Amino acid sequence: MSNQIEEFNAYRSKMNEKLLGDNNKIIKRIFNLDTNAFAPGALDVKTKELLGLVASAVLRCDDCVKYHLESSHKVGASKEEVMETLGIATLVGGTIVVPHLRKAYEYWEALENQQG
Repeated sequence: MSNQIEEFNAYRSKMNEKLLGDNNKIIKRIFNLDTNAFAPGALDVKTKELLGLVASAVLRCDDCVKYHLESSHKVGASKEEVMETLGIATLVGGTIVVPHLRKAYEYWEALENQQG
């Protein structure tokens, strides 16, 4: 697995554990809401992850982009679907999204090249 992917996931897991370990009811409810929002429903999980990717790119949250790229990859999104999604995000968000688009492309390549 790419070092970039390993580092991101290790940090995310460690800090989520700490955040949830503090037993803050509001934070726990937000995490639960997020989990349930991306469950299958009228929209399939892949569509929801791609929507999350658009919102994350437009809001310029690189961690969120990585999360939704990885989730999209896990549910079988193709490179073409992801690039079309990122194209829409760039159109909606404007050229300020381009640096995040570059990072997203790099992370997607890491996901495609990971072993295992």
